Amino acid sequence: MSRKKKKSPPLLNIKIEAYAAEGKSIARLDDGKVLFVDNAIPGDIIDAVIIKDKKSWAQARMTRLVEPSPQRITPFCQHFGVCGGCKWQTIPYAQQLIYKQQQVSDQLSRIGHVTLPEIDPIIGSPHERYYRNKLEFTFSTNRFLTYEEIANREDKIVSTPALGFHASGLFDKVVEIHTCYLQPEPTNQLLNVLRTYTEARELPYYNFRAQYGWLRNVVIRITSIGEVLINLVMHHEDKEAREGVLQHILENIPNITSLNYTLNPKMNDTIYDQEVVCYAGRSYIEEKLENFRFKISPKSFFQTNTYQAEALYRVIRDFAGLTGEETLYDLYCGTGSIGIFCSGGAKKVIGIEAVPDAVADAYENAALNGLTHCQFFAGDVEKICTDDFFETHGRPDVIITDPPRAGMTEKLIQQLLKMRAPRVVYVSCNPATQARDLQLLNDTYKIIRLQPLDMFPHTHHIENVALLELRTKPLVEE
Repeated sequence: MSRKKKKSPPLLNIKIEAYAAEGKSIARLDDGKVLFVDNAIPGDIIDAVIIKDKKSWAQARMTRLVEPSPQRITPFCQHFGVCGGCKWQTIPYAQQLIYKQQQVSDQLSRIGHVTLPEIDPIIGSPHERYYRNKLEFTFSTNRFLTYEEIANREDKIVSTPALGFHASGLFDKVVEIHTCYLQPEPTNQLLNVLRTYTEARELPYYNFRAQYGWLRNVVIRITSIGEVLINLVMHHEDKEAREGVLQHILENIPNITSLNYTLNPKMNDTIYDQEVVCYAGRSYIEEKLENFRFKISPKSFFQTNTYQAEALYRVIRDFAGLTGEETLYDLYCGTGSIGIFCSGGAKKVIGIEAVPDAVADAYENAALNGLTHCQFFAGDVEKICTDDFFETHGRPDVIITDPPRAGMTEKLIQQLLKMRAPRVVYVSCNPATQARDLQLLNDTYKIIRLQPLDMFPHTHHIENVALLELRTKPLVEE
């Protein structure tokens, strides 16, 4: 006979004391247990219920805001609290930057356990809204319903279609979005043109749980020089319906540079192994950072906040300290944007990237900028960077590494230690994994500078750049 799990009693009048990390805040119970809470900010007094209980800590869900923090402000988006994005809209932007600076300091010191220089003041984003150059919206047969909507429904709940963002933690439900403040127009215009057209014609949205339907996703990319790329993703071919919706987009959305479509019959949403077909215009758009030009295709990776990308790349170039005589290795180089941006100060740029399509884009970007001293290689760093490779291309004087959120692999760290470049510039979108990696490099490299940047206002995400220099003698002798 199964036994129901005993519910924890509600927690009343809990004072939120501080910001923790990853968007959570901290309170302490009378017995000393640490309580992690989402959607609360320091200074709030709340009622809550525990949803995960461990020996020394617990995770709680706020059930009522008893007294708001003096810092708390009114969110500017109608979808706040339901969409799951931009969770820090209740915090003034200047205060967000303070918390992010604190996050970098806390994680590097608590996880890394290494000697740190004074951290440079965080560089805030020049745009707090409409800063993203790429967004992806999802068509779904199942609109996400809030607790309040479910509680107030007297009849049987019937699934209704929605076009918007995936609900947080749910692969098959979508929050209906009408106005989003993340990306400039024509994003919201496109969203509402698509919704009106597809609903009027009852074009089938996709059911992600049962795996049926037609319309899956729409991706829109916008550059700072005004070019627009749209990619409509469908499950299977329906020529008449496809041409109808694409033509409707062309007729109702002005100044489209590149209109594309993709057929994706797979169970997941990734399209990197699927063909993208250009329906109208060019098959790519262009972006500019300083005087450098970059081609962006539907599958290309590019820094999501163009305005801050330029600031980030300037920090990287400054930290690299190039004089024109150095061989620069750009690891995780993607489409080559960082190496190209820094190329003016390097004798030679060697980019290494695991994705062959990205390497092809990197060569195109180098050619677009008239660069002949940049070479790019597809594969794993530890397999490419052999003694024979160094004999042909030279050992690195400066290494730039920009890994994903998981940080660098242990094999790559061991390879860096063998390469012994005089300077390493480590770019991270996750200070926790960066701290772990810096600890592993600490016996060989000394941390010289640290520069946080905010790429994503109103979220807990933070970028951090570290400059490392090769130690001249073992750490124990310093």
